[in-house]
Amino acid sequence: MNNLKKIGLSALAGSLVATSAFAGEMSVSGGASMTVEHVNGGAASTGKSFYMGNQLTFTGGGELENGLNVSLSFIIDQGDDTSDATTTTPFDSHSVTVSSDTFGALTLHGEGGDSAVGAMDGSAAGGIWDNFQVAADEPKSGKSADDMLAYQLPSFVDGLTVTASYTPNGIGFGGVDSSVSYAAAYIGIEGLTLKYGVGEDNSTATTADVTAWHVSYAWGPITVTATDLEYDHATDTSDRSMSSEAISYTVNDAISLTYGQEEIEDGASGSIAAEFTSISASYTAGGMTISASQQEAENHSYSTAITEDNERWALSASFAF
Repeated sequence: MNNLKKIGLSALAGSLVATSAFAGEMSVSGGASMTVEHVNGGAASTGKSFYMGNQLTFTGGGELENGLNVSLSFIIDQGDDTSDATTTTPFDSHSVTVSSDTFGALTLHGEGGDSAVGAMDGSAAGGIWDNFQVAADEPKSGKSADDMLAYQLPSFVDGLTVTASYTPNGIGFGGVDSSVSYAAAYIGIEGLTLKYGVGEDNSTATTADVTAWHVSYAWGPITVTATDLEYDHATDTSDRSMSSEAISYTVNDAISLTYGQEEIEDGASGSIAAEFTSISASYTAGGMTISASQQEAENHSYSTAITEDNERWALSASFAF
C-alpha cells in the first residue's frame, strides 16, 4: 500500500510540474568578449592589460488564465554583482514583471534595477568617463537599489512610453524619505527619439533632485545624439552635471564609426570640468563584433594637475549567442 501511495503522489507531482511548465517557457542568451587596452599618462597609467567579459541572460514567462502576462529575467555574470561584498557571486540583475495591455507593466527589481530617471541617464558618447574616473568622481543620478518597483503605463499615445519608479528606504530609516522618479520617451516621429526624466535621490537626510534628457535623430546613415544630466544636491558642493554629444556614421551593414565627447562638472569650489573624447570603429559579422577605440581624458578628477590627463586605446572582440 505504501508503494502505491508513493506512485500516486509521484504521478500527481509530475502532473503539477508539467502543468506549470506548460504555462510558459524560458530561454537563454549570452555573450562573451576579449579586450586588450592600454592606458598611459598621469597617475592612472596602467600600461597594457587583458580582460574578458561573459554573461548569460535567462528570460521567459507566460500568460495566466486571467489574461496577465508574467515574465522573469535573471542574469549570470561572474563577479559583476558589486552589491555583494565578495564580488565573486555569479548572480547579477534579476526581476519579475506582471503586465497586460490594459494594466501596463509592473516590475519588481530584486537586484540591478534602475529608477525611471536612472534608466535614461546614460551618456550619448557611451560613458567614456567609466574608463578613467574612480567611483567618487563619477556622474550622479537618481537613486536605484535592490527590491525597487517600476511601473510602465499602458500605451495611450502611439510612440509614447511613460514610466515611474519607487525606491523605499524602509520604515524608520533615519527619517529619510523614499525616492520616486518619472520618465517619458517619445519615438512617434521617424528617426527622432526624445526622452525626459525627473527624480529624487533620498539616500540620506540631505536630498537631491535629478533631471535628465536625451535627444537623438537618425537621418540616413548618420545619427546625432545629445544628452544632459543634472544632479542638484541640497549641499551645493555635492552638485554634479554631465553633458555629452555623439555622432555616428553607418558605412554599411557591417561597419560603423562614432565620435563622442563628455563634460562633467563638479559642485566643489575651484573644481575644473572633466572632459573626455572618444573615436571608435566597429565591424560586425554574424554574432561577432570587432571594435577599436581611442580615448582621451582631461582633468578627470576636476583638477588641472598633469596627473589628470590620460589616453587609452582598446581592441575588443565580442560574441553573441
